[in-house]
Amino acid sequence: MFVRIGNTPRDYAWGSTTAIAGLLGTEPSGGPEAELWLGAHPGSPARVLDPALADGAADLAAWERTSDLPYLLKVLAAAGPLSLQAHPSPEQARAGFERENAAGLAPDSPDRNYKDPFHKPELIFALSDPFEALCGFRDPAESRAALERLAAAGNGGAVLSGFARTLDGEPEAVLRRATEWLLGGDTDVDLLVAEVVAAARALPGDRDADTVRMLDEAFPGDPGIVLALLLNRATLRPGEVLYLPAGNIHAYLRGLGIELMAASDNVLRGGLTRKRIDVPELVGVLDFRPIRATPLAAEHPAAGVETFRPDVPDFALEFVSLTGEVPSATVPLPGTAIALVTDGEVELSGTSGSLHLRRGDAAVVTDERELTATGRGTLFVAHPNR
Repeated sequence: MFVRIGNTPRDYAWGSTTAIAGLLGTEPSGGPEAELWLGAHPGSPARVLDPALADGAADLAAWERTSDLPYLLKVLAAAGPLSLQAHPSPEQARAGFERENAAGLAPDSPDRNYKDPFHKPELIFALSDPFEALCGFRDPAESRAALERLAAAGNGGAVLSGFARTLDGEPEAVLRRATEWLLGGDTDVDLLVAEVVAAARALPGDRDADTVRMLDEAFPGDPGIVLALLLNRATLRPGEVLYLPAGNIHAYLRGLGIELMAASDNVLRGGLTRKRIDVPELVGVLDFRPIRATPLAAEHPAAGVETFRPDVPDFALEFVSLTGEVPSATVPLPGTAIALVTDGEVELSGTSGSLHLRRGDAAVVTDERELTATGRGTLFVAHPNR
Protein backbone atom coordinates (compact mmCIF):
# COMPACT_ATOMS: atom_id res chain seq x y z
CA MET A 1 0.00 0.00 0.00
CA PHE A 2 1.23 3.50 -0.89
CA VAL A 3 -0.03 6.52 1.09
CA ARG A 4 1.14 10.09 0.63
CA ILE A 5 2.36 11.89 3.75
CA GLY A 6 3.59 15.38 4.60
CA ASN A 7 4.51 17.62 7.50
CA THR A 8 5.47 21.16 8.51
CA PRO A 9 9.14 21.84 9.32
CA ARG A 10 10.03 22.38 12.97
CA ASP A 11 11.07 25.98 13.63
CA TYR A 12 14.02 25.48 16.01
CA ALA A 13 16.16 28.63 16.22
CA TRP A 14 19.24 26.96 14.69
CA GLY A 15 17.38 26.08 11.50
CA SER A 16 18.04 27.51 8.06
CA THR A 17 15.43 29.84 6.57
CA THR A 18 15.97 28.55 3.02
CA ALA A 19 17.64 25.12 2.83
CA ILE A 20 14.66 22.75 3.30
CA ALA A 21 12.45 24.81 0.99
CA GLY A 22 15.25 24.95 -1.58
CA LEU A 23 15.70 21.18 -1.48
CA LEU A 24 12.04 20.22 -1.67
CA GLY A 25 10.77 23.07 -3.86
CA THR A 26 8.38 24.42 -1.24
CA GLU A 27 7.63 27.99 -0.22
CA PRO A 28 9.84 29.22 2.67
CA SER A 29 7.91 30.07 5.81
CA GLY A 30 9.96 33.19 6.49
CA GLY A 31 11.31 31.78 9.74
CA PRO A 32 13.81 29.06 10.60
CA GLU A 33 13.01 25.60 9.23
CA ALA A 34 15.20 23.14 11.09
CA GLU A 35 13.73 19.64 10.72
CA LEU A 36 11.02 18.04 8.63
CA TRP A 37 9.84 14.89 10.44
CA LEU A 38 8.56 11.93 8.42
CA GLY A 39 7.51 9.22 10.82
CA ALA A 40 5.10 8.30 13.59
CA HIS A 41 6.93 10.00 16.47
CA PRO A 42 4.25 11.71 18.62
CA GLY A 43 6.32 14.91 18.78
CA SER A 44 5.42 15.66 15.16
CA PRO A 45 3.82 12.71 13.36
CA ALA A 46 3.63 12.94 9.58
CA ARG A 47 0.19 13.87 8.27
CA VAL A 48 -1.71 11.37 6.13
CA LEU A 49 -2.73 13.32 3.03
CA ASP A 50 -5.50 10.87 2.09
CA PRO A 51 -6.97 9.58 5.38
CA ALA A 52 -9.43 7.34 3.53
CA LEU A 53 -6.48 5.13 2.54
CA ALA A 54 -5.32 4.90 6.18
CA ASP A 55 -8.50 3.73 7.89
CA GLY A 56 -9.42 7.36 8.50
CA ALA A 57 -6.22 8.18 10.44
CA ALA A 58 -5.06 11.79 10.23
CA ASP A 59 -1.41 10.98 10.92
CA LEU A 60 0.99 8.05 11.13
CA ALA A 61 0.88 7.91 14.94
CA ALA A 62 -2.89 7.37 14.77
CA TRP A 63 -2.74 4.67 12.08
CA GLU A 64 -2.41 1.18 13.54
CA ARG A 65 -0.22 -0.02 10.66
CA THR A 66 2.45 2.64 11.25
CA SER A 67 2.07 3.77 14.86
CA ASP A 68 4.97 1.62 16.06
CA LEU A 69 7.56 2.58 13.42
CA PRO A 70 10.99 2.03 15.04
CA TYR A 71 12.66 4.87 13.12
CA LEU A 72 12.20 8.54 12.25
CA LEU A 73 13.29 10.04 8.92
CA LYS A 74 14.10 13.75 8.87
CA VAL A 75 15.32 16.47 6.57
CA LEU A 76 17.69 18.53 8.74
CA ALA A 77 18.99 22.02 7.95
CA ALA A 78 21.39 23.58 10.45
CA ALA A 79 22.36 27.22 9.98
CA GLY A 80 24.26 27.10 13.26
CA PRO A 81 25.52 24.62 15.86
CA LEU A 82 23.24 22.26 17.76
CA SER A 83 23.95 21.20 21.34
CA LEU A 84 26.62 18.67 22.24
CA GLN A 85 24.78 15.47 23.08
CA ALA A 86 24.91 11.70 23.39
CA HIS A 87 22.34 8.92 23.44
CA PRO A 88 22.11 5.81 25.62
CA SER A 89 22.38 2.15 24.68
CA PRO A 90 19.19 0.03 24.86
CA GLU A 91 20.23 -1.28 28.29
CA GLN A 92 21.02 2.20 29.63
CA ALA A 93 17.77 3.62 28.28
CA ARG A 94 15.65 0.86 29.77
CA ALA A 95 17.35 1.08 33.19
CA GLY A 96 17.22 4.89 33.25
CA PHE A 97 13.56 5.01 32.26
CA GLU A 98 12.59 2.48 34.93
CA ARG A 99 14.69 4.29 37.54
CA GLU A 100 13.06 7.66 36.86
CA ASN A 101 9.60 6.10 36.83
CA ALA A 102 10.31 4.50 40.20
CA ALA A 103 11.42 7.89 41.51
CA GLY A 104 8.02 9.30 40.58
CA LEU A 105 9.22 11.75 37.94
CA ALA A 106 6.38 12.94 35.73
CA PRO A 107 6.69 12.19 32.00
CA ASP A 108 7.22 15.90 31.27
CA SER A 109 9.46 16.64 34.27
CA PRO A 110 12.46 18.86 33.42
CA ASP A 111 14.54 16.57 35.66
CA ARG A 112 13.98 13.60 33.36
CA ASN A 113 16.82 12.26 31.22
CA TYR A 114 14.86 9.31 29.84
CA LYS A 115 11.54 10.00 28.14
CA ASP A 116 11.19 6.41 26.95
CA PRO A 117 12.98 3.04 27.31
CA PHE A 118 14.63 3.12 23.86
CA HIS A 119 18.04 3.91 22.45
CA LYS A 120 18.59 6.63 19.84
CA PRO A 121 21.39 5.87 17.39
CA GLU A 122 21.30 8.02 14.26
CA LEU A 123 22.95 8.69 10.93
CA ILE A 124 23.21 11.76 8.72
CA PHE A 125 23.48 11.69 4.90
CA ALA A 126 25.13 14.92 3.72
CA LEU A 127 23.40 16.92 1.01
CA SER A 128 25.24 20.23 1.39
CA ASP A 129 28.89 20.78 0.54
CA PRO A 130 30.09 20.66 3.22
CA PHE A 131 28.08 19.24 6.11
CA GLU A 132 30.05 19.74 9.31
CA ALA A 133 29.76 18.04 12.68
CA LEU A 134 31.61 17.22 15.86
CA CYS A 135 31.76 13.46 16.32
CA GLY A 136 33.34 11.38 19.09
CA PHE A 137 36.49 11.93 21.13
CA ARG A 138 39.80 12.19 19.31
CA ASP A 139 43.23 11.22 20.61
CA PRO A 140 44.01 13.55 23.54
CA ALA A 141 47.46 14.16 22.04
CA GLU A 142 45.76 15.90 19.10
CA SER A 143 43.71 18.03 21.48
CA ARG A 144 46.80 18.93 23.49
CA ALA A 145 48.58 20.03 20.30
CA ALA A 146 45.59 22.20 19.37
CA LEU A 147 45.50 23.82 22.81
CA GLU A 148 49.24 24.46 22.69
CA ARG A 149 48.88 26.18 19.31
CA LEU A 150 46.16 28.35 20.80
CA ALA A 151 48.25 29.10 23.87
CA ALA A 152 51.17 30.20 21.68
CA ALA A 153 48.93 32.41 19.54
CA GLY A 154 47.41 33.98 22.64
CA ASN A 155 50.77 34.67 24.28
CA GLY A 156 50.23 32.13 27.00
CA GLY A 157 47.30 31.93 29.35
CA ALA A 158 48.01 30.16 32.60
CA VAL A 159 44.73 28.20 32.74
CA LEU A 160 44.91 27.23 29.07
CA SER A 161 48.50 26.03 29.33
CA GLY A 162 47.71 24.11 32.51
CA PHE A 163 44.67 22.43 30.98
CA ALA A 164 46.72 21.33 27.96
CA ARG A 165 49.19 19.59 30.28
CA THR A 166 46.36 17.56 31.88
CA LEU A 167 45.76 15.75 28.58
CA ASP A 168 48.68 13.35 29.08
CA GLY A 169 48.01 9.79 30.21
CA GLU A 170 45.72 6.89 29.43
CA PRO A 171 43.29 8.34 26.84
CA GLU A 172 39.96 7.20 28.25
CA ALA A 173 40.81 8.28 31.79
CA VAL A 174 42.14 11.62 30.53
CA LEU A 175 39.03 12.32 28.48
CA ARG A 176 36.64 11.32 31.27
CA ARG A 177 38.47 13.52 33.78
CA ALA A 178 38.59 16.49 31.41
CA THR A 179 34.88 16.19 30.55
CA GLU A 180 33.83 16.00 34.20
CA TRP A 181 35.94 19.06 35.04
CA LEU A 182 34.78 21.16 32.08
CA LEU A 183 31.10 20.53 32.86
CA GLY A 184 31.43 20.50 36.65
CA GLY A 185 31.11 24.22 37.34
CA ASP A 186 34.68 24.99 38.48
CA THR A 187 35.28 28.75 38.32
CA ASP A 188 38.52 28.21 36.41
CA VAL A 189 36.50 26.81 33.51
CA ASP A 190 35.17 30.30 32.78
CA LEU A 191 38.73 31.60 32.69
CA LEU A 192 39.77 28.75 30.41
CA VAL A 193 36.94 29.44 27.96
CA ALA A 194 37.85 33.14 27.87
CA GLU A 195 41.52 32.36 27.22
CA VAL A 196 40.69 29.85 24.50
CA VAL A 197 38.34 32.27 22.74
CA ALA A 198 40.85 35.14 22.92
CA ALA A 199 43.59 32.90 21.52
CA ALA A 200 41.36 31.65 18.70
CA ARG A 201 40.81 35.21 17.52
CA ALA A 202 44.56 35.54 17.11
CA LEU A 203 44.92 32.35 15.04
CA PRO A 204 43.21 32.76 11.65
CA GLY A 205 43.26 29.81 9.29
CA ASP A 206 43.52 27.20 12.04
CA ARG A 207 40.74 24.58 11.96
CA ASP A 208 40.46 24.25 15.74
CA ALA A 209 40.47 28.01 16.17
CA ASP A 210 37.70 28.22 13.57
CA THR A 211 35.64 25.75 15.63
CA VAL A 212 36.13 27.90 18.73
CA ARG A 213 35.12 31.10 16.95
CA MET A 214 32.00 29.47 15.46
CA LEU A 215 30.85 28.09 18.81
CA ASP A 216 31.62 31.28 20.72
CA GLU A 217 29.45 33.24 18.33
CA ALA A 218 26.52 30.91 18.99
CA PHE A 219 27.11 30.09 22.70
CA PRO A 220 29.44 32.70 24.24
CA GLY A 221 31.12 31.53 27.44
CA ASP A 222 29.83 27.94 27.17
CA PRO A 223 32.22 25.23 28.46
CA GLY A 224 31.23 23.18 25.42
CA ILE A 225 33.50 25.47 23.40
CA VAL A 226 36.53 23.84 25.03
CA LEU A 227 34.96 20.39 25.20
CA ALA A 228 34.62 20.60 21.41
CA LEU A 229 38.42 20.68 21.15
CA LEU A 230 38.50 17.16 22.58
CA LEU A 231 36.34 15.93 19.68
CA ASN A 232 36.75 15.14 16.00
CA ARG A 233 35.50 17.74 13.57
CA ALA A 234 34.03 15.85 10.62
CA THR A 235 33.53 17.44 7.20
CA LEU A 236 31.17 15.45 4.99
CA ARG A 237 30.79 15.89 1.25
CA PRO A 238 27.47 15.23 -0.52
CA GLY A 239 26.60 11.54 -0.40
CA GLU A 240 28.76 10.78 2.63
CA VAL A 241 27.11 9.38 5.77
CA LEU A 242 28.13 9.73 9.40
CA TYR A 243 26.86 7.16 11.89
CA LEU A 244 26.46 8.13 15.54
CA PRO A 245 26.03 5.06 17.78
CA ALA A 246 25.17 4.95 21.48
CA GLY A 247 27.64 6.83 23.65
CA ASN A 248 29.03 8.97 20.82
CA ILE A 249 29.21 12.65 21.81
CA HIS A 250 28.36 14.81 18.82
CA ALA A 251 26.90 18.04 17.53
CA TYR A 252 25.92 19.09 14.04
CA LEU A 253 27.56 22.41 13.22
CA ARG A 254 26.05 23.46 9.89
CA GLY A 255 24.65 21.96 6.74
CA LEU A 256 21.74 20.22 5.05
CA GLY A 257 21.22 16.47 5.27
CA ILE A 258 18.87 13.52 5.55
CA GLU A 259 18.83 12.20 9.12
CA LEU A 260 17.59 8.75 10.13
CA MET A 261 17.34 7.64 13.75
CA ALA A 262 15.61 5.36 16.18
CA ALA A 263 12.30 6.86 17.29
CA SER A 264 13.31 7.98 20.78
CA ASP A 265 13.53 11.20 22.80
CA ASN A 266 16.48 10.20 24.99
CA VAL A 267 19.14 12.92 24.83
CA LEU A 268 21.94 13.58 27.35
CA ARG A 269 23.30 17.07 26.70
CA GLY A 270 26.95 18.01 27.13
CA GLY A 271 27.24 21.71 26.39
CA LEU A 272 26.40 24.35 23.77
CA THR A 273 22.97 24.60 25.31
CA ARG A 274 20.91 26.50 27.83
CA LYS A 275 19.12 23.31 28.82
CA ARG A 276 19.90 21.13 31.82
CA ILE A 277 23.08 19.05 31.81
CA ASP A 278 23.17 16.02 34.10
CA VAL A 279 26.93 15.52 34.25
CA PRO A 280 27.05 12.17 36.12
CA GLU A 281 24.42 10.63 33.85
CA LEU A 282 26.13 11.98 30.74
CA VAL A 283 29.51 10.64 31.83
CA GLY A 284 27.93 7.26 32.51
CA VAL A 285 26.59 7.12 28.95
CA LEU A 286 29.61 8.48 27.06
CA ASP A 287 32.06 6.29 25.20
CA PHE A 288 35.47 7.84 25.93
CA ARG A 289 37.43 5.66 23.52
CA PRO A 290 39.12 7.88 20.91
CA ILE A 291 37.92 7.29 17.35
CA ARG A 292 38.39 8.57 13.82
CA ALA A 293 35.19 10.10 12.47
CA THR A 294 35.07 8.22 9.17
CA PRO A 295 32.02 7.96 6.88
CA LEU A 296 29.88 4.84 7.00
CA ALA A 297 30.65 2.61 4.01
CA ALA A 298 27.84 2.08 1.52
CA GLU A 299 26.68 -1.22 0.12
CA HIS A 300 25.97 -1.29 -3.64
CA PRO A 301 23.30 -3.98 -4.11
CA ALA A 302 22.21 -2.79 -7.57
CA ALA A 303 22.91 -0.11 -10.15
CA GLY A 304 21.73 3.26 -8.87
CA VAL A 305 21.28 2.05 -5.27
CA GLU A 306 23.42 2.74 -2.22
CA THR A 307 22.47 1.14 1.10
CA PHE A 308 23.68 2.48 4.44
CA ARG A 309 23.28 -0.15 7.11
CA PRO A 310 24.34 0.58 10.72
CA ASP A 311 24.80 -2.05 13.44
CA VAL A 312 21.26 -1.70 14.85
CA PRO A 313 17.98 -3.33 13.73
CA ASP A 314 15.92 -0.13 13.86
CA PHE A 315 16.77 1.40 10.49
CA ALA A 316 18.67 1.35 7.22
CA LEU A 317 18.74 4.00 4.49
CA GLU A 318 18.56 3.48 0.74
CA PHE A 319 19.68 6.22 -1.65
CA VAL A 320 18.34 5.64 -5.16
CA SER A 321 19.57 7.69 -8.11
CA LEU A 322 17.61 7.21 -11.32
CA THR A 323 19.06 8.46 -14.61
CA GLY A 324 18.78 7.81 -18.32
CA GLU A 325 21.26 4.97 -17.92
CA VAL A 326 19.59 3.60 -14.78
CA PRO A 327 15.88 4.39 -15.16
CA SER A 328 14.66 1.76 -12.68
CA ALA A 329 15.79 0.18 -9.42
CA THR A 330 14.28 -2.26 -6.95
CA VAL A 331 15.02 -2.44 -3.22
CA PRO A 332 13.80 -5.10 -0.76
CA LEU A 333 11.56 -3.94 2.09
CA PRO A 334 11.85 -5.89 5.36
CA GLY A 335 9.12 -3.77 6.90
CA THR A 336 7.16 -0.54 6.59
CA ALA A 337 9.12 2.06 4.61
CA ILE A 338 9.06 5.81 4.15
CA ALA A 339 10.12 7.25 0.80
CA LEU A 340 11.08 10.85 0.01
CA VAL A 341 11.83 12.26 -3.44
CA THR A 342 14.38 15.09 -3.41
CA ASP A 343 14.77 15.62 -7.16
CA GLY A 344 12.90 14.82 -10.36
CA GLU A 345 9.88 12.51 -10.66
CA VAL A 346 9.65 8.89 -9.55
CA GLU A 347 7.00 6.20 -9.92
CA LEU A 348 6.87 3.80 -6.98
CA SER A 349 5.30 0.41 -7.57
CA GLY A 350 4.73 -2.92 -5.87
CA THR A 351 2.22 -5.74 -5.73
CA SER A 352 -0.51 -3.47 -4.31
CA GLY A 353 -0.28 -0.71 -6.90
CA SER A 354 1.79 2.36 -7.65
CA LEU A 355 2.22 6.03 -6.76
CA HIS A 356 3.76 8.94 -8.68
CA LEU A 357 5.91 11.30 -6.61
CA ARG A 358 7.55 14.58 -7.53
CA ARG A 359 10.35 16.51 -5.84
CA GLY A 360 9.35 17.20 -2.24
CA ASP A 361 6.73 14.41 -2.10
CA ALA A 362 6.83 11.63 0.50
CA ALA A 363 4.93 8.40 1.08
CA VAL A 364 4.65 5.55 3.53
CA VAL A 365 4.79 2.06 2.02
CA THR A 366 3.21 -0.85 3.87
CA ASP A 367 2.73 -4.55 3.13
CA GLU A 368 5.26 -4.73 0.30
CA ARG A 369 8.21 -7.10 0.12
CA GLU A 370 10.06 -4.89 -2.35
CA LEU A 371 9.77 -1.45 -3.89
CA THR A 372 10.47 -0.59 -7.52
CA ALA A 373 11.28 3.02 -8.44
CA THR A 374 11.15 4.19 -12.06
CA GLY A 375 11.86 7.59 -13.60
CA ARG A 376 14.54 10.24 -13.31
CA GLY A 377 15.38 11.67 -9.93
CA THR A 378 16.68 10.92 -6.45
CA LEU A 379 14.85 9.01 -3.77
CA PHE A 380 15.56 8.17 -0.12
CA VAL A 381 13.92 5.10 1.39
CA ALA A 382 14.03 4.34 5.12
CA HIS A 383 13.07 0.93 6.48
CA PRO A 384 13.94 -1.45 9.34
CA ASN A 385 17.37 -3.07 9.17
CA ARG A 386 16.50 -6.76 8.99
